[in-house]
Amino acid sequence: MKKLLFLLIAALLTACKLDETVYSSIFTTNFYKTAPDAEAAVAASYGSLINLFGFPLVASSEFAADQTYPRAVVGRNTITLFTYDPYFTTQRSSGRHETEGPAGVWRFSYKGIENANWTIEKVPAIQMDVKRRAEIVAEAYCLRAFYHWTLTKNFGDVLIKTNASVGETEAVVGKSPRVDVYKQIYSDLEQAIADLPTNSASLVKGRPSKEAAQGLYAKVALYNEDWGKALQLAQGVIASGKYALMPNPVDVFDVDKEDAARVENMWAVEAERQTPGRWLTVMGIAGPRNSSGIDYAKVSFGSWFAYQGFFNSFDPKDKRRQLLDTNYRDVSGKIVLQKDITPVTPKGVLIRKYRDPNSIAEANNCNFPILRLADVYLIAAEAEARLSGPTAAAYANINTVRRRAGLADLKTGLSKDEFINAVLQERSWEFFGEADRWYDLTRTNTFLTVIPKAVNDVYPQRTPLPKHRYYPIPLEEIQANPTLEQNPDWK
Repeated sequence: MKKLLFLLIAALLTACKLDETVYSSIFTTNFYKTAPDAEAAVAASYGSLINLFGFPLVASSEFAADQTYPRAVVGRNTITLFTYDPYFTTQRSSGRHETEGPAGVWRFSYKGIENANWTIEKVPAIQMDVKRRAEIVAEAYCLRAFYHWTLTKNFGDVLIKTNASVGETEAVVGKSPRVDVYKQIYSDLEQAIADLPTNSASLVKGRPSKEAAQGLYAKVALYNEDWGKALQLAQGVIASGKYALMPNPVDVFDVDKEDAARVENMWAVEAERQTPGRWLTVMGIAGPRNSSGIDYAKVSFGSWFAYQGFFNSFDPKDKRRQLLDTNYRDVSGKIVLQKDITPVTPKGVLIRKYRDPNSIAEANNCNFPILRLADVYLIAAEAEARLSGPTAAAYANINTVRRRAGLADLKTGLSKDEFINAVLQERSWEFFGEADRWYDLTRTNTFLTVIPKAVNDVYPQRTPLPKHRYYPIPLEEIQANPTLEQNPDWK
């Protein structure tokens, strides 16, 4: 597996004790010359999204939270049980499992940042259509912001990388405080918003629009407890009218309706079953075991389930509960009951968000949302409440999401804390399986009280500690970069 450029340079410096000056490990003389080169450069920046959402972010967040859990294979239960250490987040073996979880989040995020940095530095000098050139650079800024945000959500203080690694100075840097990471993310998103195109039918799928970047900025600001900025940006996205909720939340995840779903899916990782390396593994792990779910996939493994308690938390009228299954049809059309779904527990609940009955073996068209308009409504509801309490506007935003789910409006007269808790619960029902819940629990510092209640017969006891709010930095990264320090709680 390729390492990040700065790790390669640092490893050479520390292991071989080279005295020579490091100039560059990337040959760019004949590249970054034409419009196709510019497109290829930004496409490489997007490549890390497939890597991240293929598994690392799902393992790091979903396996740790209170909605879903993994079958205990290849060490996946260490995240669920909070038994990992810095060695766990280090590369473990060759093959797909070496970058599961935090190690993959670190590696692929910095790989994406590196590619974005080259795009930002080199593309402006290319002679090409001026408008498209500005859009490409804006896309790279948006991606760099997203990758830095992903890193700080998982690791806290992290390296800020804003220069392509042409030498040791750019490659080997130390961590920056979380507050500075957020300043950089803000700056990058402002650069992106300035030149990204507004949403329209001509927007290339998988690319963020101006409104998507504004929505991402709103969410970043929410995480940074910058309530006023989060509210302003979220309100702007909603008022733009460029996106809308689909009438039925189930349709957002229907592979045959992915084009229509882009009215709500503001930015998603777009999977392609026909293109090697362009599909996600979440379909395979979420489907029934032994490739037997005719409604799920041609090949699936039964490795990712929802807790029975989470399924029970839904109002039966909630349309979103249809995105979970307590039975399924096998290839013969026979109904397989819940007690037979998984060999590890009779209470396993299947996740229906990632299904492609026409998959080519594991290759599938299951897109993974990065940001949906439903998220923007709930960001607006929470930010409004944190600023001014549960106002009529705050209620209107959460009720928009609830009505789409088929639920009655939220009870009026709630206190500020009760309303915010209601928003967080709504987020849990709306975004399960979308690599979101764990970060809601860590940003609100409620994971210590919530997680011990999310248990079953497979995981009867779960005891996170305060240090589990952030992951330890992979040990191999610290060994390769002499300026990089382990997170304090993990020393």
